Amino acid sequence: MKCIYFLSPTLKCTQEVSDDLHAVGVNDFYLHVISKDECGLKKQHIHSANYLETLDVIRDGFIGAALGFIVGLIGVSLLMYFKPFGPTVEVPTLVYAILVGAATLFGAWEGGLTGIATENKKLRRFHDDIAAGKYLILVYVRKHQEETVRKMMQERHADAELVAVDSHFINPFTGVDRVSQSTTQNTVQSTAPRM
Repeated sequence: MKCIYFLSPTLKCTQEVSDDLHAVGVNDFYLHVISKDECGLKKQHIHSANYLETLDVIRDGFIGAALGFIVGLIGVSLLMYFKPFGPTVEVPTLVYAILVGAATLFGAWEGGLTGIATENKKLRRFHDDIAAGKYLILVYVRKHQEETVRKMMQERHADAELVAVDSHFINPFTGVDRVSQSTTQNTVQSTAPRM
């Protein structure tokens, strides 16, 4: 599944794009719009993005969990080396596993809290456009739908610019490929029937 990013200039255009995407088989679960005008999206019944898409909770949570795991391993190693309870006290392995697990969970929690305060890394390049009042449309498509969606958008919504494609939005560590306008035109021309 891919995530295709379109940048729409107005709410009216976004509503038309949403309606046409529904007509080609993309339901609300796979269509999310990011805008500073949340009220306008609600009034037009356009499915807005959720916090997992707009904030860096998942990415920072994973990073925090990894750091917590490493800190937990270092802490357990130090406990095993220095034996603070005495050389004769045998600490069960389960206690060490619980300590590493607790450090990992604490790191994930701290990372998630950091992520709540951070804009999603994949959306940073569109921050100025969204702040200027444009609408970023995220369309999740399966392989068999991708060409249909791209062709429909090129033919019916030239004002909604194809700006990027992601292999999948949910993976927080993948990059977003920016799409040039010539690439978009070549893709649509290659799918057009030849006479």
